[in-house]
Amino acid sequence: MGSLFSSLSIAVGALQAEQGALNVTSNNVANINTPGYSRQRAVFEEGIPLLQHPLVFGSGVTFAQPQSVRDNILELRLHEETQQQGQFDAQVQQLQQSQTNFTGTNDVGSQLTNFFNSLNNLSADPSNLSLRQGVLTAAGNLASSFRTTARNLELQRSNIDTSVTQSVDQINTLSQKVAALNQQIAALENVHQDAGVLINQRTQTIRDLSQLIDVRVVTNESSISLTTANGAALVASGQSFALSTQLDPSGVEHVYSQGSDITSKLSGGSLNGLLTVRDQNIPSLLNQLDTLAAGVSSTLNGIHRGGFDLNGAAGGDLFTPPPVGITGAAASINVAITDPKLIAASSDGSPGSNGNVAALYNIRGQAVASGQNPFDYYASLVFNVGNGVATATAESEASSQILRQLSDQRNSISAVSLDEEAANLLRYQNAYQAAARVITIISDLTQTAVNLGKD
Repeated sequence: MGSLFSSLSIAVGALQAEQGALNVTSNNVANINTPGYSRQRAVFEEGIPLLQHPLVFGSGVTFAQPQSVRDNILELRLHEETQQQGQFDAQVQQLQQSQTNFTGTNDVGSQLTNFFNSLNNLSADPSNLSLRQGVLTAAGNLASSFRTTARNLELQRSNIDTSVTQSVDQINTLSQKVAALNQQIAALENVHQDAGVLINQRTQTIRDLSQLIDVRVVTNESSISLTTANGAALVASGQSFALSTQLDPSGVEHVYSQGSDITSKLSGGSLNGLLTVRDQNIPSLLNQLDTLAAGVSSTLNGIHRGGFDLNGAAGGDLFTPPPVGITGAAASINVAITDPKLIAASSDGSPGSNGNVAALYNIRGQAVASGQNPFDYYASLVFNVGNGVATATAESEASSQILRQLSDQRNSISAVSLDEEAANLLRYQNAYQAAARVITIISDLTQTAVNLGKD
């Protein structure tokens, strides 16, 4: 039956339970700014009652394992949206870098304008050596602008390759961390211990991994596995599977998973954003630049060969001929002559004739690339670059907004509320003080009972 000692045991148990709850609340407050932390909830359970027929005596309260408050479905949505955000952010950054090659006063469009203006000036006085030199200078600047733009785009591709390698290294490091956390979580859960802290760390690590690559989470009994969206294994319980990079015949890095090339199969994360710009956007820009360089140089060369220079000789090539297939035309274009007298301005061999230089100038309005004149073609190229940046930026902003909404939903469930924790602290403190008061009273009663026979 009930006794002072059983009452004392109940009070001590209550004291310990409230102490545990105070520890949980203190830990929540301490981790209010910890990324990925999910607040814990103190769990009290009624002790197993004692049956002494016909009475039943309560045995007090016990403090169960604290529970981490999280929504696993919401966490998966955050992983997925983080992948999209990582991809769009990487694309915006790289496309903006590409865009800088097509703006300013020294871009190809500006140099095209300067070149045709120099031809127009020469047509007014075709035998003027100073104006002829101006044409060669403008032609050299145009060729240099083509080469510089092509070189910058190729350099950007090379830098992206370096970023791809670094991203794969980061992915491998995070995958190893998830595998190690899987082992620790399983070890704790197998002995019925709370692994909430480690689960928080694993969730945050997966979020960091999602920033880099498309991740799919497969839940097992007491662990998780990670794969890419296409099924390439990253983590299986306590084992991680490293990705690797390897140069292809063209000299760019490809991503491999256990010997299989998965470069074209990635669908999210900053790694996919980098690969998209490297393998699609930049090659497209280079191809358009080569098309323009080849069209301009070939058309100008054809007209130039039909005229006569200041010496009365037939004109040759004004620019170096583009390579067969036009690939590399922008990177290899150069002015083919250095003597201003060799400019074929005359259409009949006389020094004062400007017929051929006028024909050269008229090319500015003729179709030289994909049925467009050089200025319209270049304007279309610049529009495509700007449109790509604008589209990627809009997608990034939309994804960012969705991510903020999901984060707000998560915070409403899992984040620490100082107001709530303050109320809990007060509640647990009052309960602790009450239990301590009960212990004091029982101690006094016990002392009285012990001394009953002495008087």
